[in-house]
Amino acid sequence: MTHTKPVNVGLLGIGTVGGGAYTVLARNAAEIARRAGRPILITRVADRNLELARAVTGNAATVTLTDDAFAVVRAPEIDVVVELIGGYGVARELVLEAIKNGKHVVTANKALLAVHGNEIFAAAQEKGVTVAFEAAVAGGIPIIKALREGLSANHIEWAAGIINGTTNFILSEMRDKGLPFAQVLKEAQRLGYAEADPTFDIEGIDAAHKVTLIAAIAFGIPIQFDKAYVEGITRLEAADIQYAGQLGYRIKLLGIARRRAHGVELRVHPTLVPEKRLLANVEGAMNAVLVKADAVGATLYYGKGAGAEPTASAVIADLVDVARASAIAPSLRVPHLAFQPDQLRSDLPILPIDEAETAFYLRLVVEDKLGVLADVTRILADEGLSIDALLQREPEEGEGKTDIIILTHVCQEKQANAAIARIEKLAAVTEKVTRLRLESLQ
Repeated sequence: MTHTKPVNVGLLGIGTVGGGAYTVLARNAAEIARRAGRPILITRVADRNLELARAVTGNAATVTLTDDAFAVVRAPEIDVVVELIGGYGVARELVLEAIKNGKHVVTANKALLAVHGNEIFAAAQEKGVTVAFEAAVAGGIPIIKALREGLSANHIEWAAGIINGTTNFILSEMRDKGLPFAQVLKEAQRLGYAEADPTFDIEGIDAAHKVTLIAAIAFGIPIQFDKAYVEGITRLEAADIQYAGQLGYRIKLLGIARRRAHGVELRVHPTLVPEKRLLANVEGAMNAVLVKADAVGATLYYGKGAGAEPTASAVIADLVDVARASAIAPSLRVPHLAFQPDQLRSDLPILPIDEAETAFYLRLVVEDKLGVLADVTRILADEGLSIDALLQREPEEGEGKTDIIILTHVCQEKQANAAIARIEKLAAVTEKVTRLRLESLQ
């Protein structure tokens, strides 16, 4: 071993992930030390719940427990702070204070980095410390490392990911059982897949935090969460999941980052994906990210996106990296966002959603009478939309109304908006048009 001096770690939060990190680090200590070149020891733990902290650490004499997280980030002997508290408030103060005190930081906090990342990385840069965040995106899957290091030869064209396990579990259940969203959400909460307040997950915000970080690393742009387009799954109807299935598609909540000539598409929304694609077959609470790059082609990263030990796996991998990198001059370390900080492109803006290019699924509820379909196809042609597939449901006896499903070829979102506005004015169209985006992921 090169150093015998251990890396002393202060752990903020010993809940699910913190407890997992403590357990895995203890279990694999010898192997981790062989990789890092020196032992990595958690010597201080801060948690509001001291009973829990005692239980997890087995009251180990080598660990100092406290309910004051600031005492940990200021402790002179601590080399690295692991922040697993979450949220934007006190977590931001703690991380900035740790950096100010010359500590490296490892965090799983995607919300904090998506909103305050530019400020945090700049502070770390100035102080010559590292902020590592593999655990913030897709749990145990090393997607940040793959994008930042493994694919550094490539011009990355796009990334599309199922990066929220809660919503993927809900969509899988809705499809398998044909149940409405609200009922499946209740079940997901009962099973512990969804929080008591599931807003961040079901509204797509969590996925947007993660895809914002992916976009920054893939394209070398600043973090711009406030420009992301975000649409969740709360309004998704079981009928659309079934129609999509009949047409050979599955609906997934995707985070998409795509580079265009004039900017970057950054969007999260329910998306039809052809069922032959590997991404369409990622079920339950699993995560997967598909990356398209010029030299290597498409690569897929699949695994557990949450949970105590999968996320702990990423936290500890970051600790090993930090242990290795602390001996290297700051200017020679792997940059936080893959590109050298003075080389981030401010000339590649996040495009507004109406400039995004994608195909569409449209469901129209129409009165069952002659000529409706002709009117609709004429409007689509006027607005420059071409039809890829069409499905018309035979109305039941005496029903008087029917569903028409249209899949379009790729067009600009604003073209689809113009067509939908005109279609909704037709007398025979009795409800608002249901619109979903479609990605073939070729």
